[in-house]
Amino acid sequence: MVESDGSPRTPREPITGVILAGGLARRMGRVDKGLQLLDGKPLVQWVAERFAPQVEQLLVNANQNATDYATLGYSVIADLVPGFAGPLAGLHAALAHASHSLVAAVPCDSPFLPADLVARLHTAMVMTGSDVATARTFDQPQPAFCLCRRELLPQLAEFLAGGEHKMALWYRTLRAVHVAFDDEAAAFRNINTSGELARCAHKTK
Repeated sequence: MVESDGSPRTPREPITGVILAGGLARRMGRVDKGLQLLDGKPLVQWVAERFAPQVEQLLVNANQNATDYATLGYSVIADLVPGFAGPLAGLHAALAHASHSLVAAVPCDSPFLPADLVARLHTAMVMTGSDVATARTFDQPQPAFCLCRRELLPQLAEFLAGGEHKMALWYRTLRAVHVAFDDEAAAFRNINTSGELARCAHKTK
C-alpha cells in the first residue's frame, strides 16, 4: 500500500460516480437508509448534491425503492450479485454500468462528504500509478470512498464469486493508495442510526 496526501493538482479524465445505497441498514432498523430525511431531504439527495458536481456521470446503486431513488434524476442500478452483498457488490454493479474508465464511489449515509474528494483521489491515483485510491482520516480507513479503474471488473467479479465481500480485503489484492483527508475528517461522518440522524440535523444549516 502507498500513502499520499493526494493534493488536487492533476487535471483528470471523465469519471462515473456511484452512490452506494443498496444495503439493509441493520443498525437503523432495516429501513432504506438513503431515503431517510435529514432536514426535509433524503440522505441520498444530500450526498448527490455534493457528489454530482465532481463527476461526469452519476449512478445510484439501490436494491429496493428504485422508483423513489429515480426521482433524483439519475440512473438507478441494482446489485448484480444476489443477497445484499454489501458496498462491494454495489461497486461491482457500477463498474458494469459505467460509461467512463474511472469509477468513484461514496456511501449514501455521508451527507457532508468533501467537495474535493474525487480530485484528490484522482491525483493520488495518477501520481502513484495505482488501480484504486481510497480515503483515510488519520488512522481510520474509509474504504467506501474510493476511485478505481473500470477494468478491474473481472477481478472484482472473481473476488465476489469466492464469497468475499469486504472492500478492504479486495484492496489488498490491488495496487492501492490511501489518500489522507485528515484536514476534512469531519466530512466523512456517516449516519447509521436514527439517533445519529437527529443529531446531524442542525449541522446542515
